[in-house]
Amino acid sequence: MQQTIRLAVIDDDSGFITVLSKRTEAAGWQQRVLTSAIPPEELVAMKLNALLIDLSVLGDEAWGYLERICGMLPDLGVVVCAGRSTVAQRVRGLRLGVDDWVSKPCHPEEVMARIEAVSRRRRRSRAGVEIGPLIAGELEVRADRFQAFVGDGSLDLTRREFELLQLLAEAHGQVIEREEIYQKVWGYAMAHGDRSVDVFVRKLRQKLQRYSGSWSYIHTHFGIGYRFDPEPAGGADAGVPERAGPAAEDPGTTPTIAETPATSA
Repeated sequence: MQQTIRLAVIDDDSGFITVLSKRTEAAGWQQRVLTSAIPPEELVAMKLNALLIDLSVLGDEAWGYLERICGMLPDLGVVVCAGRSTVAQRVRGLRLGVDDWVSKPCHPEEVMARIEAVSRRRRRSRAGVEIGPLIAGELEVRADRFQAFVGDGSLDLTRREFELLQLLAEAHGQVIEREEIYQKVWGYAMAHGDRSVDVFVRKLRQKLQRYSGSWSYIHTHFGIGYRFDPEPAGGADAGVPERAGPAAEDPGTTPTIAETPATSA
């Protein structure tokens, strides 16, 4: 079944735009082409599902603009479609909050499929808002605000941190493997040796400890993954016994990969 999507494209590649526009029109999408950056407030007024952006169009302002968009519009699917890029650039974009990255030259059908996938994930996230807040220990997880609270205090989570917390909390008591966490939160398969899950769990734990130090929320299953199961600090960590091994990772250690700080959601 076709999905009606409201898409904005920031790109100046006339050939690519012409072909993409014909495909999106045939699919019943609403598309608007922009040749430069516009304020986030104007993007909000367009009621978009997704933004497709070529960073080369924005020059030196590209990364700052991308950071503002991802930080201020957590409900907007953002897909970068650009020419040659490095691994470091793609990692930086994804950690800022970009949902997907496509390299040119690319087929417009693939670009559209990726945009559809991003929009579906956003739709599922919005559907969760209707369920209401999730209460666990002293913690209140609010999908409608992309934040978690202890009393009147916000944990000030980035979008990625919130998505990680929401995934773990919704699977209350279940162990989720690292690979599954990465697939569901980052949206693609985890590369061998990637420590992003452990890095973000460590940061999330630090914020939970700061605001709710009398509770323990996230438990490590070494070599496997993590389990969300709130209990008073110092309580027994029930469940699957933890085991050490060659794949065991200590979330408290310094990651082996460089990390670009994410923007607050």
